[in-house]
Amino acid sequence: MNGDLLLVALIIIGLIGRSNIITTAACVLLIIKLISLERFLPTIERRGLELGLLFLTMGVLVPFASEKISLKDVASMFTTWPGILALLGGAIATYMNGKGLSLLKIDPQLIVGLVIGSIFGIIFLRGIPVGPLMAAGITAFLLKVFTFLFDKLR
Repeated sequence: MNGDLLLVALIIIGLIGRSNIITTAACVLLIIKLISLERFLPTIERRGLELGLLFLTMGVLVPFASEKISLKDVASMFTTWPGILALLGGAIATYMNGKGLSLLKIDPQLIVGLVIGSIFGIIFLRGIPVGPLMAAGITAFLLKVFTFLFDKLR
């Protein structure tokens, strides 16, 4: 019953914060629970991120499929500062995702803070959830910075 109440609270928070994503996700999960389909929750937990990333990636790749991006545009990624910085940003993001995965393997209970922080970011900062790995990667970076700073202060 606690899970149901938490989902209802998330629905209310999502409505107040005008976050359609949180509201819809909490509604779907509550419906799954109320019609006794809990047996699918582990599959949703295990494969939901993959499906979400699949659809996110498909959405990002639509300009290639619709031919809005040409080979000339791709070539400019290697010859312009914004393109080179985009390549660097992509490389850093994937590196940080790897660090996030390592952190979650070492300290899996951090996922609770990542989820609550993501909800906060979605509702109050108008952010877009792209996955717990990036949040964990940023957390790993912040942990390194705080460790470095506080070890220097001792």
